[in-house]
Amino acid sequence: MPVILPVKGVVPKFGNNCFIAPNATIVGDVEMGNDCSVWFNAVLRGDVNIIRMGNKVNVQDGAVIHCTYLKAATHIGNNVSIGHNAIVHGCVIKDNVLIGMGAIIMDNVTVESNSIIAAGAVVLENTIVEPGCIYAGVPAKKVKDISEEMINGEIKRIAENYVMYSGWFNNPV
Repeated sequence: MPVILPVKGVVPKFGNNCFIAPNATIVGDVEMGNDCSVWFNAVLRGDVNIIRMGNKVNVQDGAVIHCTYLKAATHIGNNVSIGHNAIVHGCVIKDNVLIGMGAIIMDNVTVESNSIIAAGAVVLENTIVEPGCIYAGVPAKKVKDISEEMINGEIKRIAENYVMYSGWFNNPV
């Protein structure tokens, strides 16, 4: 069973058709939309501030989503994929974003829509990631603009695939 705990009387809320892996941890003031998934060993800690997630958000294996007490909540839009072992902390992630494996997004960052944060990138505090771009490196910098083909062929495709994968677990044969 996943660990789903209230903090100070606030219980996590889930939309329709969500998959929560048996060893995921979700605590406190966390609200997610429809068709979301939280995969194996992922942790969402809404204990010190709020976490809000739109529809079709997947939080892959080992990822951590957290906030900063009294300073920085975490807001995640629709069609967002958060890669394996990524850390998303006290920031705003807009719609149609891919956060690569092992990336770190720090407090008060805004990742605009239709963007990709490369695997292993570290997006420093207060950075504004431009829409329609790939950011990579340590610290992360813009490396190129991305095409509409990549937005549909990668960002949206991955979000849709994770809805499909969730179905394998939510509706076993």
